[in-house]
Amino acid sequence: MEQHHTHKQSSNHSEHTKSSHDSHSHHENHNHGSHNHSGHHAMMIKDFRKRFWVSLILTLPILVLSPMIQSIMGYSLELFPAFDNYILFSLSTVVFFYGGWPFLTGIVEELRKKQPGMMTLIAVAITVAWAYSSATTFGVEGSTFFWELVTLIDIMLLGHWIEMKSVLGASRSLQKLVEMMPSEAHLLKNGETEDVKVDQLEKDNKVLVRPGEKIPVDGEIIDGESHVNESMVTGEAKPVKKGKNDMVIGGTINGNGSLTIMVKQVGENAYLNKVINMVQDAQSEKSKTQNLANRIAFWLTIVALSVGLGTLATWLMLGKPFVFALERMATVMVITCPHALGLAVPLVVAISTSISAQRGLLIRNRTAFENSRKITVLAFDKTGTLTKGNFGVTRFGSLDESLDDSEVLRLAGALEGKSEHPLAIGIMQKIRDEKIEVPEAEGFNAITGSGIEARVKNKHVQVVSPGYVTEKNIEIPDKAYKNEAETVVFVLVDDTLVGFIAMADEIREESYEAVKTLKNNGLKVYMMTGDNEKVAKSVSDELGLDGYFAGILPDQKLEKIKEFQHNGEFVAMTGDGINDAPALATADVGIAVGSGTDIAAETADIILVNSNPTDIVSLILFGKATYKKMIQNFIWATGYNVVAIPLAAGVLFSAGILISPALGAVLMTASTIIVAINAQLLKRKMNAPT
Repeated sequence: MEQHHTHKQSSNHSEHTKSSHDSHSHHENHNHGSHNHSGHHAMMIKDFRKRFWVSLILTLPILVLSPMIQSIMGYSLELFPAFDNYILFSLSTVVFFYGGWPFLTGIVEELRKKQPGMMTLIAVAITVAWAYSSATTFGVEGSTFFWELVTLIDIMLLGHWIEMKSVLGASRSLQKLVEMMPSEAHLLKNGETEDVKVDQLEKDNKVLVRPGEKIPVDGEIIDGESHVNESMVTGEAKPVKKGKNDMVIGGTINGNGSLTIMVKQVGENAYLNKVINMVQDAQSEKSKTQNLANRIAFWLTIVALSVGLGTLATWLMLGKPFVFALERMATVMVITCPHALGLAVPLVVAISTSISAQRGLLIRNRTAFENSRKITVLAFDKTGTLTKGNFGVTRFGSLDESLDDSEVLRLAGALEGKSEHPLAIGIMQKIRDEKIEVPEAEGFNAITGSGIEARVKNKHVQVVSPGYVTEKNIEIPDKAYKNEAETVVFVLVDDTLVGFIAMADEIREESYEAVKTLKNNGLKVYMMTGDNEKVAKSVSDELGLDGYFAGILPDQKLEKIKEFQHNGEFVAMTGDGINDAPALATADVGIAVGSGTDIAAETADIILVNSNPTDIVSLILFGKATYKKMIQNFIWATGYNVVAIPLAAGVLFSAGILISPALGAVLMTASTIIVAINAQLLKRKMNAPT
């Protein structure tokens, strides 16, 4: 799975990804091309794995040689009595610099962003432990923390490695958008065409677009007419008829006619480039949010530093020797960084991402997943998300006693089989589904703007628009129409009206249940669509939504999302197309539908593999359960600090109670085990029927 879906490169991904490996900015990543980025993620996982195993192997002799472990285990081992301390120091120093390197570079990165978190906490603890232990090795009085230092590094490396494996790879979304733009165009010069690179075109150049090609630039049609598939921009299933003086957008696909276009916008001003910039801005904005582990680590760092320095100052003021005060301070700061915290979240993340994946939810951005429990407004794209996204036959029937319903489809199929028109494609699909045999037709003719006609079995058959029927003064029975969202075509045989075929972008069955459940859970559900007002209203009424926005373009979708956020709503956006990409990237939680374009998937935080809107409901409930587990684990992971820190600082020193490093070790191990077991309980909870 990791190779296919790569993941948004933001700091909310595994904490480590924020470290120095990744300090180059978003923009560079996009320019370097995508492949090295997902490769980069895999490399980092490998790097962590290697650092973990090397550190672990070096940890074994350190444990064996540590005086404290010897006294706990009740054995005594002196290899080279005079040198044991130096061997410990040397091995620990290797682990500190080699195993601790990601944390030491990570603190630099976090402080540069003014967002101290996990890396800062770990780096402070290991640096204090190493520096203090080194000092005691070379003459300062006191005990060493070498074995605590190395086990802390081991566990933190393990946690980061688990977590990085569970979160999907790096982001290629903008690369994908860029690939949509055609790179060449047929430039018209003195009646000749010359193939040039799109970036060489200038305003007011004339370009020829042949049938089926991508339109290379934003421009105005000066000659020809065609149907243009603009679904990648507007998200609408139905190609739009375009003729002279109409505007077209670069990246959209020309239908069956040739067009000559006058170039209007090139380069940065072109529409799809603006979309690319919107996505880029939204992603860099979003990467500022921090996940739970980092927020808690931030507070623990502050506690460790203040209590540590406070301890030092207090004992000095009470007249204790500097060496004693220093040892208390170091003990406090090492104990404050709970080993269990390194595993508290990664284990929950690993388990929840794997269960989600089995359920058809691919989680690419962890912070968004943690936040899914806060969603108050869900904005759905219509085409392809709430609806099936293709123009299908919703109803058909005979308006003539002598013909049965399927005969109407048969006759229409004889004509439409040769047509490229989107309505024709929908009719032919229905004929295949119904397994209807289609007769031969001859003498085709297109009725301009109204339909087509031909001879079938010596009868004159026409498939035409309602306007054509009305012009012929033929009465249309009411049963032909049901709602505004349908496009209805009529079948005439020898100028007599015999039947109708109604087509629409059908609503998915699952949409009804999903909307109902979401509303029962107190969420507001809105729809945003590039489609027209009539269609939008009929879908909205049919599903009982809280509201809808019709005829809006990608940048307007993005504005609506921002408007909701401005009004204090926590917004999730669900969509499937390029036209949804800016909104998906801007929403608090972006959810892409699996059947949609890669670009939607690349800019989203979560992907619904089965394109089933009801999965969003389980996502929100699961997000709540996962968050609860994380909080429980934090309480376990840091709970012992409440007892241990004051004792380590020497609050009860006068009563002869000082926390020995040995007791600290036992507490640490216990909390780590509790956290690991608790994370496993999430599996039981989620596999129980919801």
